[in-house]
Amino acid sequence: MTQDQQPRSTSTFDYVVVGTGAAGSIVAARLSEDPGITVCALESGPPDRHPYIHIPAGFIKIMFNEAYTWQFKTEPSPNVNGRSVVIPVGRTVGGSSSINGMIINRGQADDFNSWAQRGNAGWGYADLLPYFKRFERRIGGGDDLYRGRDGNIPVTDLDWPHEICEAFLDGAEGLGIPRNADYNGASQPGCGYLQRSIHKGLRRSAGRTYLLPAQKKSGRIDLRTHARAFRIVFEGRKAVAVRYVDERGRTVHEVQARKEVIVCGGTVNSARLLQLSGIGSGSLLKNIGVEVVHDLPAVGENFRDHCSVRLVARAKNSTTINEITRGPALAGQVLRWLTGRPSVIGVSPSLCYCFWKSDPNVSGADLQLVFSPASYKEGFVGMLDDYPGMSCGVWQHRPESIGYVRAKSTDIFVDPAIQPNYLSHEADQRALVGGIKLARRLLGTPQLSRFVDRETFPGDGVRTDDEILHWARQYGGTVWHLIGTCRMGPATDRSSVVSDELKVHGLQNLRVIDASVMPSMPSANTYSATMVIAEKGSDLIRGNAAPAPVTLPA
Repeated sequence: MTQDQQPRSTSTFDYVVVGTGAAGSIVAARLSEDPGITVCALESGPPDRHPYIHIPAGFIKIMFNEAYTWQFKTEPSPNVNGRSVVIPVGRTVGGSSSINGMIINRGQADDFNSWAQRGNAGWGYADLLPYFKRFERRIGGGDDLYRGRDGNIPVTDLDWPHEICEAFLDGAEGLGIPRNADYNGASQPGCGYLQRSIHKGLRRSAGRTYLLPAQKKSGRIDLRTHARAFRIVFEGRKAVAVRYVDERGRTVHEVQARKEVIVCGGTVNSARLLQLSGIGSGSLLKNIGVEVVHDLPAVGENFRDHCSVRLVARAKNSTTINEITRGPALAGQVLRWLTGRPSVIGVSPSLCYCFWKSDPNVSGADLQLVFSPASYKEGFVGMLDDYPGMSCGVWQHRPESIGYVRAKSTDIFVDPAIQPNYLSHEADQRALVGGIKLARRLLGTPQLSRFVDRETFPGDGVRTDDEILHWARQYGGTVWHLIGTCRMGPATDRSSVVSDELKVHGLQNLRVIDASVMPSMPSANTYSATMVIAEKGSDLIRGNAAPAPVTLPA
């Protein structure tokens, strides 16, 4: 196989960073701030030059473009009626921050406090709040106790109002769900408009705000695209190099690390790379013909993802995104965007949020709902309906269903087995059914119902709890919030892979820094928490003292 070839070239740097997604871009940029430090950043995909990456509305076009994404496919699962689900993951400079929905959502304080309670010192919410503030440049309201003003990632409010959005929020208030002026502030529950990493009509990815400026400024980041890492090289138990295949010519190259190898490949690829490098379950590695370097059974386990469904309704008495993005109307929106005015071209796929309860007896918000005056064929993001529409997506904050990522071959061009086990846990089933019922109540409020012609998906034929759950199993799928396969925890915890310093247990000079280290799912889109992990991880590598925890109101 290609990766058995001897390296055509060998080069040496202080650090090798595998992956340039949200985490890898931040880590490489921060390391380059130290005088004289050299960094090699390996990205499996191409440069991020495609215009659809940077135009927010281009999300729909780029999400399923195989040149810029991994189109991973899950193993069939009985819990979703035997279906396989496609999971797009970013594969370009900026990684998934170049293809995601651009939503900035931290989660709840208890999410991170639970990480610390698992034995991860320094990972509670008060400890991490300085890092949340560090990455963001909040443009808009918010209490500066919680919000950052000087970071790399601009965080903006929606500048494209729509009457159906206001009706949705008014209806939520009518159901007793309060408006929340800043869900990234003191408290998350409530409803309002989503905050985004969009500024002046453009997506602001981690690649464009961290990595590329740092590369230009320092001159000490060697960014290699089309570089598919397939093996970490060890001397004993010390990581000393990374081998990769240049996808353009299928030639093998080796990059040596004087100090550390830092794996930032994301929840699927980080686990797979460790496994192909001999780190993982000994029985799994032997079955696929990989020599065991370190038997670490938790690698690839604890996989979690948010499982979502979208309700769709046909709209009336208003013009929705479905019509605005066709024909002469679209030309007008493009002109508005080009001249710097508010436009549908510059918005995120979801505009409104509702963080609330699946059941009145639940303590705290256990659901996220997202709303948009746009509808998709059978709820499938990417294909707008031909008629005026609106949609409301629902998922449970903290899924209990757990799956895995396991390499199937030593060939890096063979995708791993991905089994999320969506909806296998009864708690997840109850929460999602409750969330779907809440979404229906929201669509039926007096404030919003004057814009609702009828529910088209799932429609009137789905009413009982059993029917709702069956529908969710048939159409539920990823929200691209993959975590957990290199779980952080003490070495005594057999379910963990890395320490609270993000070092791989039992090995030297090797860390994992990305969403795969999350011990459990935050009550949020995972982008913000991933950037926090990268900011804190960079300090750990550099030996910088952690900022003082924020003193929060009782």
